[in-house]
Amino acid sequence: MRLSFSALALAAASIHAAAAAEENKTAGEVSKGAKVRTFDTSVLGVDKVKQFSGYIDNEEEDKHTFFWFFESRGDPAKDPVTLWVEGGPACSSMLGLLQQVGPARINEKLQPEFNPFSWINRTSMIFLDQPANTGFSHTSKHVNTSIDAAKDVLTAMTTFLKQFPEYAKQDFYVSGTSYSGHFVPAIAAEILSKPESDINLKGAIIGNGLTDPKVQFPAFRPMGCGEGGIPAVFNESACAALEAAEPVCKELLQECSEKEESETCLNAFGQCFAKPLSLKPGLNVYDLRKPCLGNSSNFCTDNVEPIVEWLNLAEVQKALGVEVVEKWETCNSTTGADVQRTGDGAKSLQKQVVQLLEKKIPVLVFAGDGDYICNWLGNRDWTNALEWSGREAFNKAETKALSVASDGKEKEYGNIKSADGLSFVRIFDAGHFAIRDQSEGTLDLVDRFMKGELKGN
Repeated sequence: MRLSFSALALAAASIHAAAAAEENKTAGEVSKGAKVRTFDTSVLGVDKVKQFSGYIDNEEEDKHTFFWFFESRGDPAKDPVTLWVEGGPACSSMLGLLQQVGPARINEKLQPEFNPFSWINRTSMIFLDQPANTGFSHTSKHVNTSIDAAKDVLTAMTTFLKQFPEYAKQDFYVSGTSYSGHFVPAIAAEILSKPESDINLKGAIIGNGLTDPKVQFPAFRPMGCGEGGIPAVFNESACAALEAAEPVCKELLQECSEKEESETCLNAFGQCFAKPLSLKPGLNVYDLRKPCLGNSSNFCTDNVEPIVEWLNLAEVQKALGVEVVEKWETCNSTTGADVQRTGDGAKSLQKQVVQLLEKKIPVLVFAGDGDYICNWLGNRDWTNALEWSGREAFNKAETKALSVASDGKEKEYGNIKSADGLSFVRIFDAGHFAIRDQSEGTLDLVDRFMKGELKGN
């Protein structure tokens, strides 16, 4: 859901021994050292559908990945299964669950409020805390790249679907936002490379993502200087400074792309990402249309703190079966820093996207047009620049309006360009949290994508 390099400034997550809740079900091993432990979460009142949380254990690697699963509100025997992974890197997927796409959102009274536009209207969903040590997940091992994280996710999903074969035959989608623009292509490509996993991969969904920094980072100047549909937020001198830095950034990012060395890519990330975000203190980089409420550690919103408080209630953690992690934090700054030190944030995942498209796996990319940190201009540009067999058709495709019937009227929520399985959507009047800002529209978009209606226009 978010790109949170502010998380790197947070204190390291405190990991201590804690008593776990009594398990409702302990699954037998589905392979050597691999099992799934589940807990019935219906007592929490998040939704009435079949649901359970738990841990996917990989004992050989000492990795215990936390998840929360919800069946579809429709027909779970036929509807797809969608994996949701948060961005960050190392932010918990409980944020996406309880703030955007999940069946309920936590209000100021620390109560779940029904979300009529949850994606579980259309698909069963598994929200996974990854990489290792994110959210309620715990391990003694460390993961510090998107590619390595993807391998762990595939292991976890293979274990889960073997334990619950009733969900294994359905279509499977990988989704996420923000830094998941790295995670989603990496995970989907990893699934594709391991056909023995028997996962029925049907598509990838990236919202306001960071996927190809070499193409996306140069979009900071036009987006912040009034060329992205939002009035300029920087003065002339700041815009001139951004323009002057473009040749240097282009060179640094090209060097990172060619060498993929940690030091080179970390330097490119600092010069071309961190600096543009720090030009104007107090700027809401998640939504240029709005003031920053609080600071970047809560993503400039007032709806994160209730989630933090609720997930740290003893009765909630008991119902979820939480173990080891005493305090839930939005993002694990230690793991996030480990990932960034490898220069992962400046590395491109376009190769993985191409692998998906060439294997006829559809990819949906959308972006709220008020976001700055992963803005729509950059997402438009990288999809246009993608080097694949459908490039010419995609770039020639007509941009069309998207609307949804709402209260008896057609409500336009964005526009789309689509060809040969790749779709790019600009979501109107939305920021980094486009799913929350345009809940009805983005649900309609995902529904169309899963029905195969966006393959080309």
